[in-house]
Amino acid sequence: MRLVQFRRGGGPPEVRVGVQQREGGDLVDLNSFDPSLPHSMRGFLERGESALDTAQRALSSGQHLVPLSEASLLSPITGPDKVICVGMNYVDHCLEQGVPIPSEPIIFSKYPSAIAGPCDDIIHPTQTKELDWEVELAFVIGKTGKHIKEEEALGHVAGFTVAHDVSARDWQMKRNGKQWLLGKTFDTFCPLGPAIVTAGALSDPHNLGIRCRVNGGVVQDSSTNQMVFKTEALVSWVSQFVTLYPGDVFLTGTPPGVGVFRKPPVFLK
Repeated sequence: MRLVQFRRGGGPPEVRVGVQQREGGDLVDLNSFDPSLPHSMRGFLERGESALDTAQRALSSGQHLVPLSEASLLSPITGPDKVICVGMNYVDHCLEQGVPIPSEPIIFSKYPSAIAGPCDDIIHPTQTKELDWEVELAFVIGKTGKHIKEEEALGHVAGFTVAHDVSARDWQMKRNGKQWLLGKTFDTFCPLGPAIVTAGALSDPHNLGIRCRVNGGVVQDSSTNQMVFKTEALVSWVSQFVTLYPGDVFLTGTPPGVGVFRKPPVFLK
């Protein structure tokens, strides 16, 4: 399934949860199908398997359809407890920089206020002159857990989506003691979506093409098979330190081709 959050054009401004029939297809309005469902993806995921069963029944019913042309797709998850990011997690990205492949996951964070929708504008802050792109595979937690074993980790994942880890490289690499947080978490620096593809709908999330285009030209083009630490390892590792909750977002790292390591460097305008 493809789970989405959206607003209906010409209707109430409230956020609604839906299922997209297919990529680029129309939406099934889950809140119309079952008015008892929450109006947020986080609340929906907190309902667990019963909510997913309802979504499957709604999709099969073919009722309560909203044409995609009459909807505005939002980030498929908003207001998570945590946005957890992984640095240096692609073999080819490490080789691009000439740095060792990490022996343990490198973890940092964005604030949830950085989340933006898949078609929203990214604000270019006046504080940075070195704005860069980073396409990433992301996944969303669907079940609470702490000290999760790797062999049980995928049972805690609701699904996968696309993320853009927008990065102010001057703040990441030169300012603020070279800590990464501020350069990564300006408002709108975490576009997500358009959909959460449920884990069961992907045969192998670690063998997907991943690419980024700037002005129509491909600047990053790799495969998630280059990930150093896969989904199961990341869930298990992070859950040693913090409890994971439904709606928590993981950004799993970026492949090579970012602007800062080009010769000469290239930045967004």
